[in-house]
Amino acid sequence: MQTSLAKSVTFNGVGLHSGAPVRMRLHPADADHGIVFRRIDVIGMQNRVHATWDRVTPSKLCTLIENEDGVTVSTIEHITAALAGCGVHNALIEIDGPEVPIMDGSSAPFVAGIRRSGIRFLRAPLRAIRILKPVEFKDGVATARLEPADGFEIDFAIDFTDAAIGQQSKRLEMANGAFVRELMECRTFCRQADVDHMQAHGLALGGTYENAIVFDGDKVLSPGGLRRPDEAVRHKMLDALGDLSLAGAPILGRYVGNRAGHAMTNRLLRALFAQPDAFEYVTLDADQERLLPGAGVCRPVALAG
Repeated sequence: MQTSLAKSVTFNGVGLHSGAPVRMRLHPADADHGIVFRRIDVIGMQNRVHATWDRVTPSKLCTLIENEDGVTVSTIEHITAALAGCGVHNALIEIDGPEVPIMDGSSAPFVAGIRRSGIRFLRAPLRAIRILKPVEFKDGVATARLEPADGFEIDFAIDFTDAAIGQQSKRLEMANGAFVRELMECRTFCRQADVDHMQAHGLALGGTYENAIVFDGDKVLSPGGLRRPDEAVRHKMLDALGDLSLAGAPILGRYVGNRAGHAMTNRLLRALFAQPDAFEYVTLDADQERLLPGAGVCRPVALAG
């Protein structure tokens, strides 16, 4: 069955790149609504932006979506990952600015709020996208691929020259709350040189050592160090889940990323939907629903309707 939130939940923070205060409120929504942002600060034009793959516009540093009137919402990947990881398929997200609050740089604060809300099952079947044959997008040595699998899996590898990051890889079957156990608290990361460059160009103005892991060669500059020894690759997996959720339905398949990022994952989805014989929509039964990332994560309430 499709789900939504049981009640509204609010988050207050700052935008990672703008540094501006932002208030974001998640509301329950009906079946087949999907995940939709509404910019309540925008007047006189269409202020709703659907969180779907075809609304993504190029951005090097985050996932940014845009509607027909040019209204945008950026840095959406951590909240979309939290919704997917908690099994929430429909929500209206009101936000009073152009950027989702960064919180602590992970999805954990969003997951905590969603779990406090609980989820409501809706009287509508849940469809998923089953991958039928491999689809791949390459950019130099970087690759992103979707291939057939019974459930949903993420297999990711990264390779950085900074000794504190280096080569990391991890593979997870995402059923049985794996997102909450393994990925949700893993924070976004960057190198000190990147921070200096971004801030010199008016970006990362809301970034601190508390809402991102900052590496400098063999050093971790953020207080308290790492939450996991391989926190960097785990955060890449978190981002991948958030970006793949823009497919508009859960995916039954394996995502394999090697040095991939937001733009590559979106290009992969575009390649997938350009090949109708590479996937099919299937209506899930209860056993199949248990293979998805959010199964059993949130407290359920009575059926809606």
